[in-house]
Amino acid sequence: MWANNHWPLGKIACYTMAMKWAKPPLNKVYEALGAIGDKRIELDGNCAKVYSSSRNKYYDVVYDPTTHSITSNDNASYYVGYLGYPSITYLLAIGKIDYDPVLAEYLAGFAWKDINQKFKNNFAKTDAYIDGEVAQKHNVDIDDFHSSLEDILDKVMALDLNKIKSSLKPPKGY
Repeated sequence: MWANNHWPLGKIACYTMAMKWAKPPLNKVYEALGAIGDKRIELDGNCAKVYSSSRNKYYDVVYDPTTHSITSNDNASYYVGYLGYPSITYLLAIGKIDYDPVLAEYLAGFAWKDINQKFKNNFAKTDAYIDGEVAQKHNVDIDDFHSSLEDILDKVMALDLNKIKSSLKPPKGY
């Protein structure tokens, strides 16, 4: 029975359950490692600023270990609903996810926005282009490389982080 037009307690609990982050494309691991390799993160406790590859803007990341939650105001997190590269960058930087630091070296120096736009945000094409560059420059076995990136993505998803929508809109600019 609903009293005074209020939802029954069970319905309220249903609507207050924590939302989880959707699985990002593997491309976001590439970008996160690139941000680590380029040293484009400024840590401040449970917060961080992660700069774009152009370094003309930054994204705010806030992590709350007590509620197992993370948020960022990057476009993917804010508009699409999957965990964007700034949050993954933060998790890598604080050691929440183990990874081989050489991967960050391989992915340093790329102009991600330019490359993604070149391929009209087709991440598979972006990744293929980056794979070619990494293989040529570092003589890397691409299957091993992909396996390492997929392992990182699996570790991100295994964290099962709660989703908090950022109150800050994504920054404008390049």
